[in-house]
Amino acid sequence: MKALVHEQKSGIDGLQIKDVQSQKMKEHEVKISIKYVGLNHRDLINIEGHKDLSKTLYMGEDAAGIVIETGSGVTSIKIGDKVMINGGLNWNKNSAAPPEQFEVIGNTRIGSFAEEIVYPAESVVNVPSYLTMEEAGAFSLGGLTAYRALFTQGQVNKGMKILIPGIGGGVANFLLSFAKAAGAFVYVTSRSEDKLNKAKLSGADKTALNDEDWNDIFGEKVDVVIESVGAATFNKSLATLKPGGTMVLFGSSTGNLVEFNLRNFFVQQYTLKGSMMGSQEELVDMIAFSEKHLIKPLIDTVYPFEDYKKAFERLTEAKQTGKIVLKIAD
Repeated sequence: MKALVHEQKSGIDGLQIKDVQSQKMKEHEVKISIKYVGLNHRDLINIEGHKDLSKTLYMGEDAAGIVIETGSGVTSIKIGDKVMINGGLNWNKNSAAPPEQFEVIGNTRIGSFAEEIVYPAESVVNVPSYLTMEEAGAFSLGGLTAYRALFTQGQVNKGMKILIPGIGGGVANFLLSFAKAAGAFVYVTSRSEDKLNKAKLSGADKTALNDEDWNDIFGEKVDVVIESVGAATFNKSLATLKPGGTMVLFGSSTGNLVEFNLRNFFVQQYTLKGSMMGSQEELVDMIAFSEKHLIKPLIDTVYPFEDYKKAFERLTEAKQTGKIVLKIAD
């Protein structure tokens, strides 16, 4: 079968579609014919971190497809089911942090950017009937990441004021949709006027450019910041929090190292929480919440599988509003 891998060259020039050996299926696994997959910023991080280019790096954590075979011990999923995968394995129950055996697919294990994948049935869920397959292919990782950051870690509920720096990417758009569905007031920022205008159409209550005075524009402090931009906005985000407020951090796309004022942090009694992906239990809850409110991923562009390089170039340039999707098969 064919799969997208990274090897031999650094950067996106090292991406290529190649023939790989099909996986053998165990009794509690299913084989899925993949139809659509969503790109994530994590894919770029994996490429950047791939230093031994003589070894193959398998790509992808999001996918939707059709079950074509089931193991003898599988009862929850049947052949012909339309399904999505959870890109994180061995984290079943919601907990403060993932268990030691938690792993994310890809890397040395065949990822979702392939014609087929063999997957544990316990990490597979049926596609809700209101979603198309291309929407489902871009749903689980971004939706789960947003759901855990917002509700498990941020404890967001009706009437709270939320700041989402860096609107435009897949997770940020899920955050906006989820927070509005929960009855929160949502403020967003971006470098792009166009992305801010699109966020307004999606329900954002207030918007600001990254280089503007956020406190002046928003006119009030917020209860929770869901931060993923990193070094470029961290201190500015912290300054928008009301005393006793919470920052949830799930990414650091502009840099991992920051310097901030410890005295101000403890005097204001802030809380800082990390968050990454989520459990299978949270995925099920996220899908139920999304189905109740008819929340769909915002799709930016769909590329055929063979145009993977164009898709990754768009992701690298951060031009997208919403999810970039690869169509693997009809």
